[in-house]
Amino acid sequence: MLYIRADMNDIIATGHMMRCLSIADAARIQGEDTTFILADGQACELVEQRGYKAIVLHTPWNDMERELPRLSEVIRKEGIKSLLIDSYQVTDGYLRSVTSQTRTVYIDDINAFLYPVHAVICYANYWKKFDYANRYSGVKLYMGTEYVPLRQAFCGCEEKKIKDMAENVLLLSGGTDPYHVMAGILEQMDTEHYKNIDVICGRYDTEYKALKERYRNCRNLQIHQSVSDIDSYMKSADIAVSAGGTTLYELCACGTPAISYAFADNQLDNVHQFQEDEMIDYAGDARYENLTGNILGSLERHREDRQLRQQRASKMQRLVDGNGALRIATILGEMAR
Repeated sequence: MLYIRADMNDIIATGHMMRCLSIADAARIQGEDTTFILADGQACELVEQRGYKAIVLHTPWNDMERELPRLSEVIRKEGIKSLLIDSYQVTDGYLRSVTSQTRTVYIDDINAFLYPVHAVICYANYWKKFDYANRYSGVKLYMGTEYVPLRQAFCGCEEKKIKDMAENVLLLSGGTDPYHVMAGILEQMDTEHYKNIDVICGRYDTEYKALKERYRNCRNLQIHQSVSDIDSYMKSADIAVSAGGTTLYELCACGTPAISYAFADNQLDNVHQFQEDEMIDYAGDARYENLTGNILGSLERHREDRQLRQQRASKMQRLVDGNGALRIATILGEMAR
């Protein structure tokens, strides 16, 4: 049995939970079941829908040290031999306490401090800037995009077929859209340039119903929310626009040329590295900039330039092969024995 400590809510959205569910799915393929340990019950429905057990601590998600007595009890009762932790709310004291009780693996992408754990996983494309090898001693390090934890649907994707002119656009808001980026794009976008436009709003996107109503008569525009088969939309899209989270790595696996934007500090290294590598254009930070003009300008450039889209697609698929979750599941399985 594998154990994962993660949370999901309308503030931190779904990213941590979704990548952990991908790891759990990969572990199931390898014959290992997974139990999730949650601060509160907000993620229970999703976890249980995917066929996993959830243990709820009934503690504040943003004050993890307060859960330590309850978590210690769970570790003893369940006989937990290793624990994967995925949360930005961890503290040095929290990790030291848990590491003294079981083997710990931490998923990192912000390098907040020197984590006192048994293993660190950083799949981010910018992992080298953190100089892990010179900073950690006696800690196992699993670094690079080979560890991006994507769902099985993104494993072994076919080479992207690039059209002469892009016809299908995919707009992705992520788990939430606090700066109304999707609404801004749609208000100024010339929808007649495209055969089909799919907009996928996240689970916590409060504008979904309003957008659905506003564009109900637009023949080539569909508004969706929290779809289960997002891979099929990515594979059929010729261009995508996405916030700067794990979704960018999913688009890489599919080879779908993309334009990114940010609305949180933890996305900035990601989008800047993709821009620096000339792989995904970065349109700006929604907190401080009016992104719409940048996004629409980049969309138009991609729409007409087949060579650009072909170069980007090839680079993206070389970066991410979609097997990261399987690799992580193998690591966790070995640590739990």
